[in-house]
Amino acid sequence: MSTNHILFDGLGAKVFLLNLASQSFENKPLAIIPYNDRRILAARSPPQVSFPHPEFLKFDLPVGPGSTPPKFDCIIEELDFKIFKLTTTQISHLKDNITKTSKIHRISTFAVVAALIWRCKAFSDDKNRVSTLLNVIDIRPRVNPQLPSSYSANAVLPLGVSETCEEIQNGAFSKLVEIITEGAKEMTHEYVKSAFDWLELNRGIPHGDYMVSSWLRLGFDEVEYAWGKPMYSYAVDGGVSAMVALPSQEMNIFEAVFHDFFASI
Repeated sequence: MSTNHILFDGLGAKVFLLNLASQSFENKPLAIIPYNDRRILAARSPPQVSFPHPEFLKFDLPVGPGSTPPKFDCIIEELDFKIFKLTTTQISHLKDNITKTSKIHRISTFAVVAALIWRCKAFSDDKNRVSTLLNVIDIRPRVNPQLPSSYSANAVLPLGVSETCEEIQNGAFSKLVEIITEGAKEMTHEYVKSAFDWLELNRGIPHGDYMVSSWLRLGFDEVEYAWGKPMYSYAVDGGVSAMVALPSQEMNIFEAVFHDFFASI
């Protein structure tokens, strides 16, 4: 299957797959009736941008009749793709250590894994540089009224958190988890509406050093066709498999820092 985020996000893709799988059975109705009204997330008229949105990059491009698309002169880097596995025991150990020094009441697996990825990535950057991690957040439960679970479209927005590379490398790991956890709380109903209004006005794109998107609760492994469930899935042993894409030299640094991190705890 190949798709585009304009059509739907991860949860929307699951709705599609559940319905596709349902049609492999004889005389079976759709598993979920998709909610496809995209107007529910339309920008306001007139737009009312009430927050700064550094998570998006604005291009000052010509628009209207007679305008021509810009030409971007850049080198497309070849990327390495690797999967880094964290076991349930490793994740639990990290959470236990964070609990001893953090004020966070509930430490999510996502925040722990995202913080580790952010830390490993920072070692390939100048330590004086500010690094921005983009967390892709599902806005279905964050708007008022909440979007129906059957909303089959694109209902995610990025939210950035920033810190200097030196602090990411040498500071407490628990602080990174706190930054990611507290940062996600900024994605309120008001922030969501402001973001869509900003995008309506500026047509920007996500802007950060690294983007992390969680598939932990998508449940693709639950999709059942007439001939059975998936043979392969990301949810196999209770741990987490993080797919990382980086240029070769940065990947070498990332991999070394990743393994050193667990050797030192």
